[in-house]
Amino acid sequence: MASLSHFLIITVLFIVPFFSCCVNAQLSANFYARTCPTLPTMVRNAMRQAVSREGRMAASILRLFFHDCFVNGCDASILLDDTATFTGEKNAFPNRNSARGFEVIDTIKTRVEAACNATVSCADILALAARDGVVLLGGTSWTVALGRRDARTASQTDANNQLPSPFANLATLISNFAAKGLTATDMTVLSGGHTLGQSQCSSFKTRIYNETNIDPAFATTRKRTCPASGGDTNLAPFDITPNRFDNEYYKALVARRGLLHSDQELFNGGSQDALVTTYSNNVAAFTRDFAAAMVKMSAISPLTGTNGEIRKNCRLVN
Repeated sequence: MASLSHFLIITVLFIVPFFSCCVNAQLSANFYARTCPTLPTMVRNAMRQAVSREGRMAASILRLFFHDCFVNGCDASILLDDTATFTGEKNAFPNRNSARGFEVIDTIKTRVEAACNATVSCADILALAARDGVVLLGGTSWTVALGRRDARTASQTDANNQLPSPFANLATLISNFAAKGLTATDMTVLSGGHTLGQSQCSSFKTRIYNETNIDPAFATTRKRTCPASGGDTNLAPFDITPNRFDNEYYKALVARRGLLHSDQELFNGGSQDALVTTYSNNVAAFTRDFAAAMVKMSAISPLTGTNGEIRKNCRLVN
């Protein structure tokens, strides 16, 4: 998730416990009310500055959060740098040369540490930043439950195996999300995060050159900047308003202008067609349901209590 995109590996190797996505009793919207009361303002101001410099950054942060939560829970493991003795998730296939926005999280963390030393987790900062980016581009807000702690470990293998692929079919996508305790409806609405941001040519080249369930004029337009050979890192927007949170993504699917194969699978004669049609006609329904689904996703397997740690630097374990 710009976005939810650029994923290369589709196999899910383990099943998250049934209740993993339910709101953890130890998470609370007021978790830092006494220990770091200025946290929401600091995150919001930093995101406003980042998005003002580059509108695409909201999508990048949203995608970072999605990729974090889908790999062993919302624990900021994606933020850890590789070292001589540690291999993290940043260079997993779905993240390599595409995950971005780390510097924005670093900036927020530095400001938060100056105000509230060793108090706020990187995982919570990322959760707040993802929400604020959506709001800054016109999306509906939601309450972010806080109190996550940061992982001391990360797994490149799990990142390769657990993130949905841009080439996946509908059944595989539904299975990928079900493994995280998320329904097919959750999958379709969270895919709407692609209303923001862009994708690399390598993720949609096969679709525009080889698939038939695609609007010919759209395919021709995309081919101009995504040649059959080369140009793999060239970017194209998921919909016509990549810096505005709206329902144009779903309108594009109905018009057979989904950028990724996995996008168009949501509207291709299958079980999600009716919901896509609803969202294409009702932006209020989409934004309402997206906020609810983000709350649900945000609660996947958080580290709380004495598990994990509060990292001083989001890139390194303490």
